[in-house]
Amino acid sequence: MTGPQPRPTVAAIPAYVAGKPPRPREGLTVFKLSSNENPYPPLPGVVEAATEAAARMNRYPDMGSSELYDALAARLEVPREHLALATGSVALIYQLVQAFCEPGDEVVYAWRSFEAYPIAVTAAAATSVRVPVLADGRHDLDAMAAAVTDRTRVVLVCTPNNPTGPAVTQAELDAFLAKVPPHVLVVVDEAYVEFVRSSDPIDGIATYRSHDNVLLTRTFSKAYGLAGFRVGYAVGPEPVATALRAVSLPFGVSSVAQAAAVASLAAEEALLERVAALVAERERLVAGLREVGWDVPEAQGNFVWFELGDRTADFAVVADELGIVVRPFAGEGARVSIGEPEANDRVVELARRFPR
Repeated sequence: MTGPQPRPTVAAIPAYVAGKPPRPREGLTVFKLSSNENPYPPLPGVVEAATEAAARMNRYPDMGSSELYDALAARLEVPREHLALATGSVALIYQLVQAFCEPGDEVVYAWRSFEAYPIAVTAAAATSVRVPVLADGRHDLDAMAAAVTDRTRVVLVCTPNNPTGPAVTQAELDAFLAKVPPHVLVVVDEAYVEFVRSSDPIDGIATYRSHDNVLLTRTFSKAYGLAGFRVGYAVGPEPVATALRAVSLPFGVSSVAQAAAVASLAAEEALLERVAALVAERERLVAGLREVGWDVPEAQGNFVWFELGDRTADFAVVADELGIVVRPFAGEGARVSIGEPEANDRVVELARRFPR
């Protein structure tokens, strides 16, 4: 070809595979359990706030996201200058790799983990260093620390780990941070932090306050139920947060999304009730799966993981027959979101029908 050619790394970027929607069935309610979405509607006051903001769609959004930054700073008790917003926490992952990695620099992360990691790393012409998770789906933090080299600029710690489910403990994270050089940025990806019920949960805010190289990424997509509006935020030392804001897309977070996020933060009581209900359903589902013979990994997010290997595609087919759509990872396993009680009952039925 003689026309313009993209950088070679662009052709190497793996595709992001989104969760498929269910196909309609006559006489059968179908459920989408493939995208870790919150099955509840928006929190009280959110639709009203979003509708009011939508009436001003002829105007650009507040580029400084002032009201949302103020609300987050107050809620988290951190300086505004330590915050960065983006269109979902996934956008922050892209931005931090862009801001901190030169071509060829290394980014260390567990695998399997969030599938956007290799996409963001490859797009920045950096190099992925994948460290296999342990047999129980947990991060092998000792191996990740050993994988850090002179070329490492970023380490990504996904907790709870998507898609396998376990969460890193505070003791584990502290021991890991003690081994990582201070010039390496450690990103604690807490997209599912609200669902964690560990006996030793990470205190992300306290951890970032005591380390100059720790950044937290969080989202309104999961617990807050704003997946369709794309709002994520990072909390970190001022120089790191400033760098993220410097490479952010101008006007990236829409006025409607900003208004919805602010209203969601104000509805904390309802949020906690919904999260508690989802955690209870998660525990009920895990108990049901173990009762029929499945030893699924510890589930600390709003999903469960089935280790299936080359039977993954068959599992997805049987799920579809039952009117539920799961997220298959070819040759590895399937992630199934926590949904409505009826949907979760069908997941137990799926586990009962599918041979262990």
